[in-house]
Amino acid sequence: MIPRPGEVSLAHNGLLFLDELPEFPRNVLEVLRQPLEDGTVSIARASMSLTFPARFMLAAAMNPCPCGFHNDRTRDCQCTPPMIQRYISKISGPLMDRIDIHIDVPAVNYKEMRSGAEPEGSATIRARVIRARQKQLDRFASSHQKLYCNAQMSSRHIRTFCELSADCERLLERAMTQQGLSARAHDRILKVARTVADLEDAANLEPKHIAEAIQYRSLDRTYWA
Repeated sequence: MIPRPGEVSLAHNGLLFLDELPEFPRNVLEVLRQPLEDGTVSIARASMSLTFPARFMLAAAMNPCPCGFHNDRTRDCQCTPPMIQRYISKISGPLMDRIDIHIDVPAVNYKEMRSGAEPEGSATIRARVIRARQKQLDRFASSHQKLYCNAQMSSRHIRTFCELSADCERLLERAMTQQGLSARAHDRILKVARTVADLEDAANLEPKHIAEAIQYRSLDRTYWA
């Protein structure tokens, strides 16, 4: 039987959304590590070897525990610490290391739902994102390697386009040491910080951009340390 592209390859140049991430078998999740790193899926058979493109944006959602109420201030969690650990451990640290942004989303309370404050409009956000993407296209226009966004930067590009001031260096070094972050996390923090700066239309990386990018990696240290 000739291998056919699966969901990962079908999401090439698009978005792959995985809901209830820990409910997937761990061996299936571990297979995501190669395409997240290389942008390809390789399949080897006795008679052939195939490579499918798989450069996609991964978005995933999960509960903090099996019942969903761990750290919820309004409801009691019924899970024991071993139950929570077994649930969380379905997702490995190396897989989390390859995800750029981890955000804890608390439940929205009644007052927030009924608030009359007008949120920022989607059209405004879209315009800001388009400006940031154009900024990135202009940045990489002279690069020999075809790049379209900050996420595709290699270590060489990071050294070129993510120059750090002394304050930024100290902040990043402290985070790396205190949180035990990996070299892969170091590069991903700088890519995210560069994007945060682009969204603000800032020419240089500032400590606030580094701090925001570091904050987006707090969950893997909380649960997978």
